[in-house]
Amino acid sequence: QVTLVESGGGLVQAGGSLRLSCAASGRTFTYDVMAWFRQPPGKGREFVAGINSGGDKTIFADSVKGRFTISRDNDKNTVYLQMNSLKPEDTAVYYCAADRFRDSIQVTTTPYDYWGQGTQVTVSS
Repeated sequence: QVTLVESGGGLVQAGGSLRLSCAASGRTFTYDVMAWFRQPPGKGREFVAGINSGGDKTIFADSVKGRFTISRDNDKNTVYLQMNSLKPEDTAVYYCAADRFRDSIQVTTTPYDYWGQGTQVTVSS
């Protein structure tokens, strides 16, 4: 069974940091593009950050540029999202996703084949 499991969410004050992890199992994700999306309360799911299979190319949403970084450890089949200088508007459920078929990072949800169950991030003001 192929699964993505996110962890590391929680409650943090504005200006604080969190590190999310996404552990993949059931198959190797070494060759997949991996991404993080988020869904704020009452809104749709939006792209946050993506990383290519080699880990040498990343893309970020404008709203998180300079504050978030994405990385991956292919030996551990894990992708990370380091979130710094958090703001109340970063409050959302954060999901990791995997795209098996493309080499380029996609910013819409449709191309992604596998999704985690999500982890809640709440930033208090």
